Amino acid sequence: MTDRPSSPQLRERPELTQRPRRLRSTPGIRRLVQEHRVRPADLVLPLFVAEGLTEPKPISTMPGVLQHTRESFQQACREAVAAGVGGLMIFAVPAHRDADGSCALDPGGILAQAVRWAVEVADGVPVIADLCLDEFTDHGHCGVLDAQGRVDNDATLTAYGRMAVVLAEAGADVLGASGMMDGQIGWVRKELDVSGYTDTALLAYAVKYASALYGPFREAVDSALQGDRRTYQQDPGNARESLREVALDVTEGADIVMVKPATAYLDVVARVRDLVDLPVAAYVVSGEYAMVEAAAAVGAIDRRRTILELHTSVKRAGAGIIATYWATELARWLQEES
Repeated sequence: MTDRPSSPQLRERPELTQRPRRLRSTPGIRRLVQEHRVRPADLVLPLFVAEGLTEPKPISTMPGVLQHTRESFQQACREAVAAGVGGLMIFAVPAHRDADGSCALDPGGILAQAVRWAVEVADGVPVIADLCLDEFTDHGHCGVLDAQGRVDNDATLTAYGRMAVVLAEAGADVLGASGMMDGQIGWVRKELDVSGYTDTALLAYAVKYASALYGPFREAVDSALQGDRRTYQQDPGNARESLREVALDVTEGADIVMVKPATAYLDVVARVRDLVDLPVAAYVVSGEYAMVEAAAAVGAIDRRRTILELHTSVKRAGAGIIATYWATELARWLQEES
């Protein structure tokens, strides 16, 4: 056995009064001085419920994520609640679509039913219902179309108002207004208030980019999208525009503002955090999820460390709430480490 090489002898030890490495020297010290820490309660789990399924259906582009039946959906909700997540975000896939997305306005429709199913098992964890028409229209857009095939902003607001009341009646604690129509927060707030649902909170997708990172989500909701959403979702090159959108939603009565996607827009998350005194959320979207899972599957990255690092970056940028498909798994890891 060879002797271990000795450290080189210093002729003169440097006089260093500042040694930042002292605060990295042990796991306990690193934990003590950590500036930003994700908690299970910061996490919101998006879930997909599909009408007419007899068994859960895997989403091929999102390993581990399912379209749920009622039974598997409620089990996933129970597991998330047991792990300590802060919220359950509900998306629904109807069996029938039409030009107006009428199923979204039906108190007996799959989304309203799913909200009731979630409330049954949520044990007080907030149930967040997606307030948008894209899953319910046969053209896949987030609103109704005019005679020229363009999304009719003001006609869509009327539909959103009716949908909001249906979801509030079903028991949703929060409505995730994700359609990016001008004036949607003010209109929905008015409709909720006059209907007696003054306590139903509004999560405004105040900053929602026309991103290439939503592809797997479209499989998850069996999207029928024709064309793209660039006339109402934001240009990825714009940041100041995001602050205008946020300011408008705050003025109209938003309770929480969200940036979507999250990790590709951390600079925007930080700017929004500096702008408002409301809670700020960010959504780690399906494409971000799929990229990490694909890289981990071939051994290119350490999966657990990457997921933890990614969500810490979102928290560090200023988001207090993080919607993520890893919510239950990540919450369990965080409980292990606490």
